[in-house]
Amino acid sequence: MVLNVEVRERTGTGGARDARREGKVPGVLYGGTQAPVAIAVRANEFRKALYTGKLLGHLVTLKHGSETQPVIAKAIQVHPVTDEPIHFDLYRVDAHQQIKISVPVHFTNHEASPGIKRGGTLNIVAHEIELLCPADQIPEELSYDLEGLDIGDAIRVSAFALPAGVVATADQEFVVAIIAGSSAQASEEAGEGEEGSEAAGS
Repeated sequence: MVLNVEVRERTGTGGARDARREGKVPGVLYGGTQAPVAIAVRANEFRKALYTGKLLGHLVTLKHGSETQPVIAKAIQVHPVTDEPIHFDLYRVDAHQQIKISVPVHFTNHEASPGIKRGGTLNIVAHEIELLCPADQIPEELSYDLEGLDIGDAIRVSAFALPAGVVATADQEFVVAIIAGSSAQASEEAGEGEEGSEAAGS
């Protein structure tokens, strides 16, 4: 993905307001050994890039005139009412530089989980996992198959398959999600346990 940017002469709130008035999204380019630079992208181009889902957290080519540079989109602010992008931050990187970045987790095959079939729910503790990886090898997402998981089963960081050269920064035993039962199921199972104890006692 290529982002065509312009350098903004005015910085601060006033400069950002001017850029929006001109139909652009203001942003800042920072990182590396160079000073931060105030930039802007035409709003329609930025929206198009954003809605592909391949802008935030991915390696992007920044283009200014004939110059190009690999960057990572680190943060994007949207308007609380319109959801229109109003500001963004780009971080300078080398294509093979090791960076820390959070990648979303997704769970598949819900219908093959015995725990969910019995009325349990998938409680997601963390929707993202922070990774240390080369800037040009950032995974789109981390996926986990729920087949065979029952109530009480936990999915830990160590359960996710990571590409070669990619490591998770979190504790491998950190629980990302768990198949939880309902309170009614817990009461029912507790009742069954009591009945079993009474039968054994008699």
